[in-house]
Amino acid sequence: MRHDTLRLGAFFYATGHHVAGWRHPSSEADGGLVLDRYVDWARKAEAAKFDLVFLEDGTGIRDGNLRSSERTARSTHFEPVTLLSALAAVTRRIGLVATTSTSFNEPYNVARRFASLDHLSGGRAGWNLVTSTTDAEAANFGADAIARHGDRYARAEEFVDVVLGLWNTWDDGAVIIDKASGQFSKPDGFRPLNHRGTHFEVRGPLNISRTPQGQPVLVQAGASGPGKDLAARTAEIVFTANQTLAEATEFYGDLKDRMGRFGRDRDDLKVMPGLFPVVGHSEAEARAKFEALQDLIDPVVGLALLERMIGGFDLSGYDPDGPVPELPEANGAKSRQQLMFDLARREGLTLRQLYLRIAGARGHSQIVGTPAQIADEMEERFRAQGADGFNIMPATLPGGLDDFIALVLPELRRRGLVRDDYAGSTLRANLGTRPPPRNAARPSPEA
Repeated sequence: MRHDTLRLGAFFYATGHHVAGWRHPSSEADGGLVLDRYVDWARKAEAAKFDLVFLEDGTGIRDGNLRSSERTARSTHFEPVTLLSALAAVTRRIGLVATTSTSFNEPYNVARRFASLDHLSGGRAGWNLVTSTTDAEAANFGADAIARHGDRYARAEEFVDVVLGLWNTWDDGAVIIDKASGQFSKPDGFRPLNHRGTHFEVRGPLNISRTPQGQPVLVQAGASGPGKDLAARTAEIVFTANQTLAEATEFYGDLKDRMGRFGRDRDDLKVMPGLFPVVGHSEAEARAKFEALQDLIDPVVGLALLERMIGGFDLSGYDPDGPVPELPEANGAKSRQQLMFDLARREGLTLRQLYLRIAGARGHSQIVGTPAQIADEMEERFRAQGADGFNIMPATLPGGLDDFIALVLPELRRRGLVRDDYAGSTLRANLGTRPPPRNAARPSPEA
């Protein structure tokens, strides 16, 4: 049975999600490397009863245009699991979700890292599984280029199987710590994994016992066919980008329909698209706030952002006030590239207009308006089964987060769309989900 309240994530980008947010007078531009900033933001989100804090990550400076990187605040930030381990000590109920790529890690390390976070936090950990998408990241690991899209997902499929297997090498209650008998754990309470596959050979067991949640919550963000299959089989949250209500409901229905093939119930996966809100007491005030940010965009940064969103193609030779060119399919984030092209064609945007259009939300839903207007769109998507909740992307920090909590949340609560308190002590209890079956089979090549 679908829950009747929205799930909410607080998606923290170090200086806010708007590409020029760090330049705004209200921004704490040093936030990427100051723990106290994150502590303050996380405590605010927890007091407001957000379900989770969400941190993205990459394995290098993603902008191929290094001049652009020098002009942004996105090139320096903490490694997210390390940061969330610190936040676990100063929060009590809010979930802690970090991004870690399957492309440049090993399953044993990832399984151990997130099991540790789940223990440290008392059962609030979540892993956002991604595949890396840029050649700049590959260059930090001895490769000239990122692996092909299909190969990345084949590795990810096996990677998550190994991680799930390692988390399940320990049984509940295996650690007994009986000093009188001298028995620390049950002799049959843990076992090797003995995985041998195409990409990995992992003996196991994990050297940390079963976690408070049994296993951390799995989050996934892929929107391609392979990405949706992986999510339907393994994920409990999907973070996605949809521009229109029709796109949102189509994605939601397709993803939930796939779950039955893996023996899962539809409500055991929460679709939580990104939402970039700019809120004011009046629509005019909200528009003024947004335009103040837009005026701070450096054209070099704007174009570099667009180049990354469309798959790393060099756009410097095109007229910025001309149409978006026809380009081949990218090897990087295919679904995001297609979203960019669809948006440009639908609204007749030039290159400049497109980078201005995505400078805040990067392809996610963007709402500039009053609390009621923002709540209207959130409620419409929720009621139409286009979302189970939203990952809130503040334009600036702390101002954008403060505005959402002070202005939009009371309107959502007035409508009965968000709860007044946490339902439990773990992230999974608050989401109302169950983990995927331990032996959920992968789809066959024919499927």
